[in-house]
Amino acid sequence: QVQLVESGGGLVQAGGSLRLSCAASGVTFSRYRMGWFRQAPGKEREFVAAIFWSGGRTYYADSVKGRFTISRDNAKNTVNLQMNTLKPEDTAIYYCAATPSAYGSWDYWGQGTQVTVSS
Repeated sequence: QVQLVESGGGLVQAGGSLRLSCAASGVTFSRYRMGWFRQAPGKEREFVAAIFWSGGRTYYADSVKGRFTISRDNAKNTVNLQMNTLKPEDTAIYYCAATPSAYGSWDYWGQGTQVTVSS
């Protein structure tokens, strides 16, 4: 049974930083593309960042490029999202996602962790 558990959310002032982590179980982690998404109140869930199996290839939403960094540790089955220079518009529930596919939809989702950025 695949399980993704996020942690690290919280309340931070604008300009601050947070580091989210997602622990995966029930999968051969190194064979999964991992991603982060977010959903703000009243809005659709949107893509934030993703990382391929070995960690050598990453991609980001334009809104977070240069501020957020995704990384993974295949030995610990974790994927992280370092978020710097946070803005109030980054406030959302952040979700971890996983898929064995190189492209297309995501198969597994975590329960989410709340990030709130105050102005």
